[in-house]
Amino acid sequence: MIETPASVPAGASGPAPPREEPPRAPSQELPQEPSQTPARLPVPDGVGRFLVLAAVFVCAACGLVYELELVALGSYLAGDSVTHTSVVLSVMVFAMGLGSLLAKRLRTRAAAGFGIVEALLALVGGGSAMALYAYFAWVGGSMAVLIGFSLVLGVLIGAEMPLLMTLIQRIREQDAGGAVADLFAADYVGALVGGLAFPFLLLPLMGQLPGALAVGAVNAVAGGALVLWLFRGDLSPRSRRALLLVNGLVVALLITGVAVVDSFEKAARRAVYGGEVRTVRNTAVQEVVLTEGVRHSGGSEPTGFAMFLDGRLRVCGGDERRYHEALVRPAMAAGPHGRVLVLGGGDGLALREVLRHPEVESATVVELDPGVVELARTDPELGRLNHRSLDDPRVRVETGDAFDWLRSWPDSGRPPYDVIVSDLPDPGISDSSRLYSQEFYGLAARALSERGRLAVHAGPAGERPRAYWTVETTLRTVGLRTAPYVVDGRLSGFTAGPDRSQRREGAAGDRPGDWGFVLAAHGAPPPLALAPAGARASGAAPAGAAPRALHPADLRRASARAERGRLAGLLPSTLIHPRYRD
Repeated sequence: MIETPASVPAGASGPAPPREEPPRAPSQELPQEPSQTPARLPVPDGVGRFLVLAAVFVCAACGLVYELELVALGSYLAGDSVTHTSVVLSVMVFAMGLGSLLAKRLRTRAAAGFGIVEALLALVGGGSAMALYAYFAWVGGSMAVLIGFSLVLGVLIGAEMPLLMTLIQRIREQDAGGAVADLFAADYVGALVGGLAFPFLLLPLMGQLPGALAVGAVNAVAGGALVLWLFRGDLSPRSRRALLLVNGLVVALLITGVAVVDSFEKAARRAVYGGEVRTVRNTAVQEVVLTEGVRHSGGSEPTGFAMFLDGRLRVCGGDERRYHEALVRPAMAAGPHGRVLVLGGGDGLALREVLRHPEVESATVVELDPGVVELARTDPELGRLNHRSLDDPRVRVETGDAFDWLRSWPDSGRPPYDVIVSDLPDPGISDSSRLYSQEFYGLAARALSERGRLAVHAGPAGERPRAYWTVETTLRTVGLRTAPYVVDGRLSGFTAGPDRSQRREGAAGDRPGDWGFVLAAHGAPPPLALAPAGARASGAAPAGAAPRALHPADLRRASARAERGRLAGLLPSTLIHPRYRD
């Protein structure tokens, strides 16, 4: 027996009629998101999409410039590029994700939201470098402000892409994958252009602060034009007037910043360096600042001349004589010194001490920055200190990276050197760690003659003993025998310049400042002695500011002082694993 479906009445024959859906009432239709309604554009759809992608390109270039600006200025002010690069990039990436989430609330008014975001981004990004430098100059410290700017900029940059995705879909809807591919292609190409423009165009031609302000103005114009012209149909008259006023105000503020930036920089530099800034030169490598009349903490006399490279004190007229004597004279006394190589030392001051010895037949200086060499030859005060040593006929100056130069030395046909003087920046600076690596010292040892000596400036042993003894350990791992020595006389507690941010509170009164040196040689440890002074007098310094000249008794105490502080069991520093961070 065949059962009849319950829906078929008893006695009915044939299949059950199909069930018909009741018609949906107009009030039950799903509403379409306003953001997905077709946009009313003043140009054809294809041109509109191209203009949106062009805006993505410009905004991406500006955003990357803001990131690089914060990285560069943060490293310049605090001196640790690894830490500040990591902080800026990690905070910004996190904030970009946060900004993308927050932008979901603006998608229903994508055009107005994008206009607001770009105006804020232009103002904050364009003015960030100026604000960060002002805070550091007149308040001190910069890490908290750097993190704050990284967070705000990351949120604004992250909010761009969801809003642009909405705008481009409203011109002509396409599959989400294709739209994302188009947007990210324009975004990545723009980031490439911004990343290359920052070091090769903006910094050399405009400098950090004017360059950031100019990029902010470009950002504001690009974002405002996209919204106020292309998507003006999405805006009410009141919204158009408000966005036009806001963008005009932002551009006016940024242009005003460009107009006053020179006066601002002079005032800020005076606040930072504490004396008369008489020369500022932005070379292809770094910013070089020469000052006069700077005082050191605890001293009543000005130190006179000082030279800062990217904000770090490199030459102080009050103590440079003692430093360069301690670096050069022991190496010159320990054996033959007819051929001398100076790595770094473009200021000519270490070379001055080398040329005091009449037995020197030739001296080669390898300096990364030709701008420093030019200043050493042309600046009256620096020329007085170095006794025009770079113009001596025995001297050959070569421009290049010390690591690369030593690496190519075997192909040059030059004979080995009797003395190599490593007058390079402090090993604690991240950018310099490769010049204190096992690989670097292996190259230097190869360029030494059988009886040659290598003199190394290894940083302040009292303040950073681990870094100092890591240098000594690294030298021994390449087969050199070492004689460490620590010379006092560095002007303790020097408060001028961005270096002041690295001072430990109270350290100036706890112990005298020092320089740590290591003398290294093949075979037996080199003896520590002072070569007799030649006919040239050492550079004079202002009365009351300079420590006295180095004497043999000082060198004996320097050796004993180093041995008392020796740290054992340290590992060498290599290119892959730098170990100079305390």
